Formats: sequence, C-alpha cells, structure tokens
Amino acid sequence: MTTALPSLATISLSLSESVAELRLNRPDRSNALNEAMWQELRTAMRWADATPEVRAVVLGGAGRNFCAGIDLAMLAGVAQAVAHADPARSREQLRRLILDLQDCLSAIEQCRKPVLAAIHGACVGGALDLVTCCDMRYAAADAVFSVREVDVGMTADVGTLQRLPRIVPDGVARELAYTGRNVEADEAARIGLVNRVFASPEELQVGVMKIAQAIAAKSPLAIRGTKEMLNYGRDHSVADGLNYVATWNAAMLMSADLNEAMAAAQAKRPPRFAD
Repeated sequence: MTTALPSLATISLSLSESVAELRLNRPDRSNALNEAMWQELRTAMRWADATPEVRAVVLGGAGRNFCAGIDLAMLAGVAQAVAHADPARSREQLRRLILDLQDCLSAIEQCRKPVLAAIHGACVGGALDLVTCCDMRYAAADAVFSVREVDVGMTADVGTLQRLPRIVPDGVARELAYTGRNVEADEAARIGLVNRVFASPEELQVGVMKIAQAIAAKSPLAIRGTKEMLNYGRDHSVADGLNYVATWNAAMLMSADLNEAMAAAQAKRPPRFAD
C-alpha cells in the first residue's frame, strides 16, 4: 500500500508509475524559497526516500520560473529571527539556522532514489544550491542560471560553492560565483551544468518524465546502491570507494532483483522488480 502523501502548502506532490513529481508551487512569487518551502522540501524528500513505491523523483516548478532563490522577505527577517542580547548567542543561532537550511537541501542528495531537476525560466541563487543537490539537471531553452548571492553581499552558504565545482570545471564555478553572471541554457549544457536542453517547458516535462520512468523500470536495489556509491565516491578516494562497493555487494549482490533480471533476459521479457 502506498504511503500517504504528506500535506504540503508550498509544494505539489504526486506519485504515478513509480515516479514522484515534486513541483515548487508559489508561482506568483516565482517559487521563491520561503521558510515553509525550505522545510517542506525536506519533508517531501524524506517521504520519497521512505516510500518503497517511489523509484525516481522529478523536481520542477509551477508557473513561469523554476525558482527565484530565497524569498527576500525571509532573508530580511533573519536578523530578527536570531536576535539575542548576547552577540555570541545570536551568531550561534544564525549558524544553526544556516545548518538547518543546508540540511533541507541535503535531503535531496540523501534521498536514496535518483532526483531529476526539470528547470525552466529563472534558476538563481538558492535555486542553484537546490539543483546542485540533484542527480541530474535538465533545462528548457528559456532557463537562466546564476549564483546570485555575491550580488546581495553574501557568500553562498547552502551548497553551491561545495557542489558546483564537482559538476562544472573549477575555474567555471569560480567565475560564476565571483561575477554572478547569467548562464543561459545552451551554455549550461556546454559546461556540464545540465545534461540536456529541451526546446520548451512542455517538452522538458515530457522528456524528463521519460528518463525518470526508464530509471524506475530498473532494479530499485541496484539503483539505490548505484546512487550510494556515486555519492560516496565523490567525497572519497578511489580505494575507499572500491572497498565500500565490495562490502555493499557482499551484502546486496545476491538478490531477488538479480534473479529476476537473469530470468527476464532468458525469457526475452521485461523484468518485473518488487519495490
């Protein structure tokens, strides 16, 4: 039985044919990340991680833009939110706030299921932090990306500076972070920020869903293990990664999924994997 969908105010969530679709849903504010949306992103991703029927996730945005970054009203209210008579305690509280926002986005990376970002229109500031957590990024031709934090006088602090240099060349990441300039969809594909560009938001949605469905048709256990190994390998040496995957497969290799894949190949039929 499918786990009940969580009740969310700023994100629409649906599940069909093993693919969960999350859509940032504040179109009147270009899906700017207010306090509720930060928290609901974590809630939605933890639900996707914990729900066996979910095999892949597509993350998009309602309206004209994917996401305009952090809601400026939220940013303006930070000083009041962390106010304390003792400056040290105020700064400690600010640190805890930043760590919590980081965790809200890291929940995307920590989800065991692949997360595909479908990006159209603006993807700036905190939105870029968000999509760098995803496994893959796809764009419509109208997509525009920028690391915008430098333009409001702050250092990006919820993931872009840590993840972007692992997606695009280091010098490119530095240029984008130092200048805050716009990157249009074609350049984003050229530098490796996105996997592919689609002609329109409609084609983007159809195309990304097809990719997600192709992933969902694979062995769920193998997909989850593959994501685990790719994330681990990014942050560790080759030797560490090889040792970990040997340990993983010592436990997970001999599985019902392996038996089903072999039986399906012999019978020349599509495999049917349990969740």
